[in-house]
Amino acid sequence: MQISLPKNPIYYLLILVPIAIIAELSHADPVIVFILSAGGLIPLAKLIGEATEELAIYTGPKFGGLLNATLGNAAELIITIFAIQAGLLDLVRASITGSIIGNLLLVLGFSLLLGGFRNGIQAFDRRTAGLNATLSLLAVVALAIPSLFDRLLVENPSSELLFSEGVALIMIVLYGLSVLYSFTSGNKPASHHDEVEDHTLPERPEGETGVIREAAPVHAARWTLQFSVIVLIIATIGTAIVSETLIGAVEPVTQQLGLTEFFLGIIIIPLVGNVAEHLVAVQVAIKNKMELSLAVSLGSSLQIALFVAPVLVFISLLFGQRLLLVFNDFELIALLGTSLIAAFIALDGESNWFEGAMLLAVYLIIALAFFFLPAPATPHP
Repeated sequence: MQISLPKNPIYYLLILVPIAIIAELSHADPVIVFILSAGGLIPLAKLIGEATEELAIYTGPKFGGLLNATLGNAAELIITIFAIQAGLLDLVRASITGSIIGNLLLVLGFSLLLGGFRNGIQAFDRRTAGLNATLSLLAVVALAIPSLFDRLLVENPSSELLFSEGVALIMIVLYGLSVLYSFTSGNKPASHHDEVEDHTLPERPEGETGVIREAAPVHAARWTLQFSVIVLIIATIGTAIVSETLIGAVEPVTQQLGLTEFFLGIIIIPLVGNVAEHLVAVQVAIKNKMELSLAVSLGSSLQIALFVAPVLVFISLLFGQRLLLVFNDFELIALLGTSLIAAFIALDGESNWFEGAMLLAVYLIIALAFFFLPAPATPHP
């Protein structure tokens, strides 16, 4: 089989990976190290996604879907693990919040805006989008309950930890059920690779209304199984190394630039770990495939809320840390407002560019608010 190497311009940023490592070893300015590391993580995250998709073709639709469901946010998971190891728990919680609101406001906003400009009013299956939006609301409620009740449990550390662990376990089970439902209902979870095949939507006959269904994309493997495994291993190792340099530069960067760890976690870290997936959602929206675009943006936020966040609770224990599912009031307000807006967007089964502009406006307001927030107001160090 001939191996088709990726031609995406994002991969030119791979040159930043060795440069970031050299800059770290030579004790360069932490701001430079942080910028180089952030740039180098973008193509590494893309490579993990590509390799995962190639492996999914060989393993079959069911196991492949499970592989996508568990490794879809592998890069961000690796970054937050190193943040946990460094004791930057505020950064981790802020990153979880930032990933959710980034997918539901920034990514979905750009998708609706550019897709609407290109194609006018776009239709999608409101039942599937509504189910994902409802699940997003449920996920936010699941994150909010430990945060609110923790104020009564703070005097009993063992109880509050057990409470967070119990909620985390329930969320993981719910995520597993959602993946199972997607298989049994015939809706394959959306993934990075789905934008490769450019399927043109059938035109709706004049006078007819209703949702246009996209044809299920059929993919042929571009890489051999061995090459896919090698790429996944190398990209994962590279992500781990560069993540360590990124996290190591966080505290000096916050001091030099006057930023808070909270702002870096809310805005910067999620963009670095998810930018490749963000581009996918926007690209397919421009191609008038809004069902796939919504599945990517909503699906990624669900994976962060229902899988990555609760898994990090248990991973933190391996490093002697206590990552509780306890978010401050500002995070909870942002999460609740974001999930409600996304749910309203999904209700009518149609979207337009102005809805995208509104989502982007809300994201900018939230970004400004967190930029000027002087300190992370969390009850736990």
